[in-house]
Amino acid sequence: MIGNSNHKIGKVAILQTMPTKKRTYGDVCGIARALDLVGERWSLMIVRELLLGPKRFTDLRAGLPGLGPDVLSQRMRELAAAGLVHKRKLPPPVAAQVYELTELGRRLEPVVMALGDFGSRLPVPTGPGLRMSFDAHILSLRTLFAADRADGFTARVELRLDGGPVYQARVDDGELVLEQGGADVPDVIITGDPGELLGVAHGRIALADTALQIDGDHAMGERFLTLFPLPEPALA
Repeated sequence: MIGNSNHKIGKVAILQTMPTKKRTYGDVCGIARALDLVGERWSLMIVRELLLGPKRFTDLRAGLPGLGPDVLSQRMRELAAAGLVHKRKLPPPVAAQVYELTELGRRLEPVVMALGDFGSRLPVPTGPGLRMSFDAHILSLRTLFAADRADGFTARVELRLDGGPVYQARVDDGELVLEQGGADVPDVIITGDPGELLGVAHGRIALADTALQIDGDHAMGERFLTLFPLPEPALA
């Protein structure tokens, strides 16, 4: 009996370590085939977190605190197997393993941006525990940029927001480029809380009621903060 019991336990252990067969829509349409790869819960959220640059596993956990380490590991394996994500080692002195999007994975950027634009028209949920990652704050600036408001406007803005790296935003006559790293010679430097930045940009908070600091061309900084209005809500 003891031998049989151990044999059964061994079988269970083997079954638990075997990869489960990934679900599929069984449809050759490109939409269905794409969803076969990124339709699992958390997959596109992981892509969102990698759009602005490579991240360590711990960085992904910090940006997605509702995602457990086991599920994150599984999703990373799936995304890597699909050719959307790969892992590399940063050179010294960092010498850390990071995940980044492949060229194919970066083709999901307009998809994620379109979802952000769609979601910006939906009611914002309220309640305890709700949050946005730092990268989600930054990406929302791309999503909500109103090109018509930037007509004839040129600015180089450096964003030093709490909780994340430095970013530079370059606005040039209706176009926005937003990328990681400081500007060589910024016209404006905005420092402070990313939530307050979005609150001002969305017209929900007056700049005077925040702790945001604008150094350099103050008028240019104020105009920059008007370029990201919330869209009209969708009809119920």
